[in-house]
Amino acid sequence: MKLSALLREVETLCAFEDVEIERVTDKFEDNLNNALFICIDGDRFDGHGMAAKALEKGAAAVVTERDLKLSRQIVVENTRKAYSLIAANFYGRPAEKLQLIGITGTNGKTSTAYFIKSALLSMSVKCGLIGTVENDTGEGGKTSVLTTPEPMELQRLFREMVDSGCKYCVMEVSSQALSQERVYGLHFAAAVLTNITPDHLDYHGSMEEYINAKLSLFDISDTAIVNMDDENSASVLDRIKCPLITCSAKLDSADYTAKNAECGTWGVKYEFVGIDCISRMSLKLLGRFTVYNSLCAAAVCLKLGFELDDISNAFKNIKPVKGRAEIVEVPRDFTVVIDYAHTPDGLQNILNCVRELTTGRIITVFGCGGDRDRTKRSTMGEIAGKFSDIAIITSDNPRTENPILIINDILSGINKSKAKLAVIENRREAIGFALKKARAGDLVLLAGKGHETYQIIGHEKRPFDEREIIKEFVK
Repeated sequence: MKLSALLREVETLCAFEDVEIERVTDKFEDNLNNALFICIDGDRFDGHGMAAKALEKGAAAVVTERDLKLSRQIVVENTRKAYSLIAANFYGRPAEKLQLIGITGTNGKTSTAYFIKSALLSMSVKCGLIGTVENDTGEGGKTSVLTTPEPMELQRLFREMVDSGCKYCVMEVSSQALSQERVYGLHFAAAVLTNITPDHLDYHGSMEEYINAKLSLFDISDTAIVNMDDENSASVLDRIKCPLITCSAKLDSADYTAKNAECGTWGVKYEFVGIDCISRMSLKLLGRFTVYNSLCAAAVCLKLGFELDDISNAFKNIKPVKGRAEIVEVPRDFTVVIDYAHTPDGLQNILNCVRELTTGRIITVFGCGGDRDRTKRSTMGEIAGKFSDIAIITSDNPRTENPILIINDILSGINKSKAKLAVIENRREAIGFALKKARAGDLVLLAGKGHETYQIIGHEKRPFDEREIIKEFVK
């Protein structure tokens, strides 16, 4: 592809030779023959420092944010924005042939996206999915790496969706992806804000910057669907400039409300009430958060033009999302639940949920990720201690941090509670300990890993599927 075609709608600040380009990358490699190398200034690596070497390795040209006095450079104001446009051009702008639905928020993104996709599929509408657990381009899901992929991977997925006949794409849009301009140049038919609670503050620096990143999604959306019952979401309604649809399980002033909501081991049910519409919703999924996620998902489907009764019928058959309030069947007289809860709000939500499922004790196994926001660790410890009967503190993905130091951060909060406490650094051993402690009527909650089938220790990703580990211990 000609360089000029790749640079369509990219504002360049210098003249350039229109050379042939075979691929686009921001990764420095030994073989960059005929590649366009994008210089990204990241947290750990600045591609500008490798621009000259990239040309030596065969790159046809480099895209930079400043004049590096190189013979084959294209200078732009922002290489991240340029990268997103170039990636779209490389794959023929496939997103323009899709209706995009974006989901952002601290918790609930995966479930809300999954509900929308499942509803559309049940109504015979082919729909792609991009998210934390998997990417599905219409031909079956594959495990994902990032919640929102980097530009070239993202556009490749869009291309495959279009080629497989998808009309819609539901995608989770993370705050980091928004701040890194991975979705620059895209336009969303609808976007959902599930909730906002503290997370990724190590990256964003402050809660305000985190909120600003989330809200930027609505600058490129036709309609916003917002959960009014979340305090932080409600506080930013006046900052959303596109048309707004509100959802609530408490406030009659919302556009759509969930009335008479009930939750149990059988799932959730409520009455969906809006202007000139009402329907009974029933989902075989756990937790009051399912009410909110499905309420927002239904509002999206209505906005897209689908009938409420069809949406309601679709929800009846939705299966649980892996690692989201997932009950693992065991041949014992206690219950085991796996959940991805890795924020204070997420942990409290799942603990409130499982309290409704058991008359016995709650035994919680959890840790916090290394090289991530330290400020939430003590708060999560306090929550685990407050809402559990037994709290077992262990490792999550320690990455390059010392696991004991992470655990100590957690303990600074949990020591304020009355829960019985155990510290077992090895997560496999911690799970085994919890299962041995459990007796009739108890519930064991494994929080933090969710859908993940690995554990990151140092820079190594080791196989670690909690479902398999549970099976080993309960044989």
